[in-house]
Amino acid sequence: MTADGYNAGYAERLYERELRDRGVVPPALAGWDPSAAPPLEALPRIAPPPPPPPPLAEAEVVATEDLRLAAIAGALVEAYRAYGHLGARIDPLGFEPPRHPLLEPEYHGIQREELARVPASAVWLKHLGDNAAEVLDRLEEIYCGPIGYELDQMEDPAQRDWLVDYIESHRHRLLMSRTRARNCLEWLTRIEGLESFLHRTYLGKKRFSVEGLDMLVPMLRGLIGGAGRRGARQVFLGMAHRGRLNVLAHVMGLSYESILAEFEEQAERGIMTALPEHGSGDVKYHIGGRSQVAEDEVELDVRLAPNPSHLEHVNPVVLGMARAARFTGESADSSAILPILIHGDASFAGQGVVAETLNLCRLSAYETGGTLHIITNNQLGFTTLPGESRSTRYASDLALGFRLPVVHVNADDPEACMAAVRLAIDYRFEFGEDIVIDLVGYRRYGHNEGDEPSYTQPVMYDRITGHPRVREQFAEVVVERGLLTEGEVDAMVGGVYAELEAARGTIAAHKEAEARTGASPDVAWLTDPAEQLRPTGLAEARLRELNDAIHRWPSDFTPFHKLGRQLERRRAALDRGIDWGHAEALALAGLLTEGVPVRLTGEDSQRGTFSHRHLVLHDAEDGRTYTPIAHIEEGQAPLKIANSPLSEIATLGFEYGFSTIAANALVMWEAQFGDFANVGQAIIDQFVVSGRSKWGLESRLVLLLPHGYEGQGPEHSSARLERFLQLAAEGNIRVVNCTTPAQYFHALRWQALRATCRPLIVMTPKSLLRHPRARSTLADLTSAGFRAVLPDQGVAVEPHRVDRILLCSGKVYFDLLAEAPAERDIPILRVEQPYPFPAEELAAALAPYPDAAEVCWVQEEPQNMGAWTSVRPHLRQLIGREPLYSGRPERASPAEGYFGKHARRQQRLLRAALRLD
Repeated sequence: MTADGYNAGYAERLYERELRDRGVVPPALAGWDPSAAPPLEALPRIAPPPPPPPPLAEAEVVATEDLRLAAIAGALVEAYRAYGHLGARIDPLGFEPPRHPLLEPEYHGIQREELARVPASAVWLKHLGDNAAEVLDRLEEIYCGPIGYELDQMEDPAQRDWLVDYIESHRHRLLMSRTRARNCLEWLTRIEGLESFLHRTYLGKKRFSVEGLDMLVPMLRGLIGGAGRRGARQVFLGMAHRGRLNVLAHVMGLSYESILAEFEEQAERGIMTALPEHGSGDVKYHIGGRSQVAEDEVELDVRLAPNPSHLEHVNPVVLGMARAARFTGESADSSAILPILIHGDASFAGQGVVAETLNLCRLSAYETGGTLHIITNNQLGFTTLPGESRSTRYASDLALGFRLPVVHVNADDPEACMAAVRLAIDYRFEFGEDIVIDLVGYRRYGHNEGDEPSYTQPVMYDRITGHPRVREQFAEVVVERGLLTEGEVDAMVGGVYAELEAARGTIAAHKEAEARTGASPDVAWLTDPAEQLRPTGLAEARLRELNDAIHRWPSDFTPFHKLGRQLERRRAALDRGIDWGHAEALALAGLLTEGVPVRLTGEDSQRGTFSHRHLVLHDAEDGRTYTPIAHIEEGQAPLKIANSPLSEIATLGFEYGFSTIAANALVMWEAQFGDFANVGQAIIDQFVVSGRSKWGLESRLVLLLPHGYEGQGPEHSSARLERFLQLAAEGNIRVVNCTTPAQYFHALRWQALRATCRPLIVMTPKSLLRHPRARSTLADLTSAGFRAVLPDQGVAVEPHRVDRILLCSGKVYFDLLAEAPAERDIPILRVEQPYPFPAEELAAALAPYPDAAEVCWVQEEPQNMGAWTSVRPHLRQLIGREPLYSGRPERASPAEGYFGKHARRQQRLLRAALRLD
């Protein structure tokens, strides 16, 4: 025998017991030496056994043999709880489970009939039978039936014990009543009917059907109803494309006409009114929606988040939405909000965003009070089998690392599926923790109904072809139990097909009418009203009040002495020169007192990556925290400032989702360095910059991305300004690259107070945070507002004598000033907002200078990066000729890796721009 991750702990305990009481160890373990096994710390963690049962009554203890049998019975009970899932019949296609040998009495050196001599009280399970043999028979039914449970990874013994008691009491395993059976069969009939109708009518068109996992829809309805009974009032739902059309129809209530209109390509004509009719739109299996869903006499507000083909990337977005509902007061607490995430089996195991999202589940700034996860496990990833797509036994094994309970259930057993739903709901609302349901089914057709799956999985699809659908199987069950007649079952099927045919008739009639008239309704494209930049300055007296408040802490609170002195200097700097962190604090303080909620998260954002913010203070003696800006005055708006985990995809997705619900809040996500946003690029591409055009989602999220070339190497110089400018179109975002704290102050306030919602991308500085020339005055903060272009006031010659004008954006402006002669004759204009390009403002700034003067764009980024490619056509149109360029040549890497090389090249481009060489 060998000791491995499954049996090492058990073997170790038996060996120790053998040292105390000879005759306990089964023959299979006789002579085994634990020193020959790997050290326990090198093995997977196994939960400790429960406390031993109390001593048997004297009448029950007749011999040492009985004690040995009782010990083995106890070990078998624990084996079922730990490894019963390995023998569970969870595969609807009937492939044999691996079944662990510890579940077999023979493995322990006894026969099953010997266990009849052990009373059930010896293992504390009298409610499951009179003796250990009967108890094990019941445990076989419970743990090795159509549901398998993985609980040993759970860290909290109280939660595990609660689940064990719940499972073994069978409170969730109830046969369906006539009403529930009828409802479930009707949903299955509708699900199958819609999929079959689409398959037959629109052969070859993509729909990513749910067939093989049909029970997903009744389970979702059961989760919604169960959540409603436990006090929830809002459900946020995220899923990929498989099964989405059925969820839209049978959970969200989207009409059959609307869905068929998509297949008839009539959605643009105004048929599919539940979908966005502005922007670019999206394919039918990506859209979301919002609906009031009634289930079990409870009505809940259900939101299905739209999702691109990036599968699991919607996960953090949904969690952010759910958390925002609590933050904005839509729901009072986490018990009123339930997030549900539907995962794919291959993507749950394969995509890193899943792990990043699961890591948020117990973090105070991100927790949602428990998320329900369903893995729609069709045992296939496109054409890739599990053995080729993951290194774990189950698709759900990633959840074990986060100590989440996992329930595996056979998708062809409706009653088992609904039992899993009841358990998941009760556990979530009992403990406020995440739980995972692994819904094991199959995929009836190819990945997108146009594929031929038998090319790559001939054996699996030979079995699937002859496998009865779950509706057919369940119909036989309810008829056999006398809950419905065959006639009633047939009537359900006929009724669904009649509805679908009628819906198609409606679409056909609409097309006929359009053909006769030759006209179609105009699409209502979403346009924005002209929005003038509103004043964002604050009165001097108010700024002084805010300044005092954000630098005040309780008398019994002692900041670190060095920081205390810095903050006192900052308080006094209001009249001497306001730096970047100071201006930001004043901007946020003003918004909070004006009723605007503020949320700022990111890696090290409480202090600031560059030790410039210090909004959350730590007591030097006991480490407790105090946030002065949260205590400005009574009645101020909510504030959350939190350090995030070392994650970009999940945290950025979370904040984006948050911002779509908390529409009136200022939500800011800060990258530790701007290039860290590279890792979250899928969220930026698929949600932040295109969510409005594709799905009509409004967001005023702010991305704070440190940017600037200070010789820190390729990875900590560029926030990839060029990428955001390439993604900018149709007014979808606003991109600023400010050079003064006041400009940043006004940009934040405008973002929070403007009428239209757009994400704001801020290229934040590093060296400018404390640069003596990058300071603002109190008057700058009381002025009207943000200026998209800053003119030059320091040229020594008259404007009409200027023959060269430099345009730049961001920190390079101060490098130019440092390199330029004291009496310079070349004006330097700053484009503070590269997008939307400020053509009018720049034209006004150029107006004093001769039309023939050279216009040169200066940037420190390589020529194929930075703003040059974006601004060049705008400048050409504005000045009527080709602008000049001064900067690094095209490069594959954003910046030099050696400081000396950086300094030389930086000076070279500056001197070329200023004509000093």
